[in-house]
Amino acid sequence: MRQIIIFLTFIVFSNASTLHLSIGANPSRINPILSTDSSSSEITQWIFNSLITYDKNGKIKMMLARSYEFKNDTTLIFHIRDDISWSDGKPFTAKDVLFTYKTIISPKIFTPYSSSFKHIKKVVMIDKYTIKVIYKYPYFKALETWMMEILPYHLLKNEKNMMTSKFNQAPIGTGPYLLGNFSISSDITLRANPNYFIHKPYIDEIVYHYLPDSSANFLMLKSGLLDVGSLTPLQLERQIDNDFKKRYNIYESPSHSYSYMGFNLKKKKFKNPLVRKALSLAINRQELARVMFFGHAKICTGPFLPGTGAFNPNIKAPKQDIQKAEELLKKAGYDKSHPLTFELSTNTGSTRTYMAQILQSQLKKAGVIVKLRIMEWQAFLNTVVMPKRFEAVLLAWSVGLKPDAYSIWDSKSYKKGGFNFIGYKNVEVDRLIKKAERTVNNKKFNKIYKKIFKLITDDNPYLFLVIPNSIVAVNKKIYPVTPSIIGVMHNEIDWKK
Repeated sequence: MRQIIIFLTFIVFSNASTLHLSIGANPSRINPILSTDSSSSEITQWIFNSLITYDKNGKIKMMLARSYEFKNDTTLIFHIRDDISWSDGKPFTAKDVLFTYKTIISPKIFTPYSSSFKHIKKVVMIDKYTIKVIYKYPYFKALETWMMEILPYHLLKNEKNMMTSKFNQAPIGTGPYLLGNFSISSDITLRANPNYFIHKPYIDEIVYHYLPDSSANFLMLKSGLLDVGSLTPLQLERQIDNDFKKRYNIYESPSHSYSYMGFNLKKKKFKNPLVRKALSLAINRQELARVMFFGHAKICTGPFLPGTGAFNPNIKAPKQDIQKAEELLKKAGYDKSHPLTFELSTNTGSTRTYMAQILQSQLKKAGVIVKLRIMEWQAFLNTVVMPKRFEAVLLAWSVGLKPDAYSIWDSKSYKKGGFNFIGYKNVEVDRLIKKAERTVNNKKFNKIYKKIFKLITDDNPYLFLVIPNSIVAVNKKIYPVTPSIIGVMHNEIDWKK
């Protein structure tokens, strides 16, 4: 009997497959309602599910919900699947959905995601597998609100402080993978959930190699030690060879993100619109796209991306005009004897370090002195960005398929845990955001958002920089891989290696 057991163990081990990925920063909290940084969100997506999601074409797809129906303009019914269990074996029910909603709107929780739920009047559990959502008014993202992942009621119902809960480092979910090894500044291991309600993922294990240095990440990819990895345009154009191309398929598409320099609008120097306009005129976005991205990027002209109805094609990126920038700075009280000086903060482990250096050089031509502060991601996030202890930051936003201006641009989002950490306030923008929230007609909604687009760009609270292409290399041994509007990993549970 012992010989048989040993033989079977060997077979299981030998057939196991591992997907090797990388992560450049420590996740802060592996809890969907508290995951506000990209590292935390990336790990969270494997462990938890939402009621609905997007399919590869950007259409609504059922997940934990079996179906949904609108009874009227303000009443949404979700019929939940009755064949799903949490990874500890407890059944998933409507009670978990109700609990997640109540937790998100709790004043004890500081999460920017609560803004999507403020339009809800109440959520009612009709029975064990049916939830009724009643909105205060017709809301344009009534469905998309429920793309928020769901938390387990049975584990967290008595949790006194969700922000510091041990659950955030040892989560239990309904998703395709379970958290294995996890500790700060080390590799993270995920194991396939054998009871995943769609089917057990064909790849048994995912290992995220902790690589905070982008050059180390590229060396791992070049050596064939990673199965999937992002490439910078420089790497794509100059640093990969034919052996690399034999090993990897390369997928390129416009990303759903943009880079920006954001000003702390509570600082006296940045309250002056002349200063912000001068800085916008002093930078050369075309040079930035050419030097940093070798043409694998577009110039960003505002807060909503091309391809969405909210994009305003009439707004053009300003061309560099050093003379005009100097004139505006002089009107604002700055000249060679009294130059505008500020600190620009960003994080290590990304191309933003080099972008910051280029911006520093460009602004110097207009007599602006920029001091750089480069920090590790979590330190940057926790001690600079979220506490609002900065003059200017260089960052990027990933944006959804359906734009929602509230969390970043509404003045009410300037709060603890909110994404409007620059302190932007425009009364007309606030009014239009509120108006758009109640506009379910797409044509009318897009018209409102185009106005918001112009108002924000006129204010220059950010210097909108570039929209980079997403360039992803995938090991040719992995199949089936198909590009999509939401990325190549949309069907990872079906991947084989």
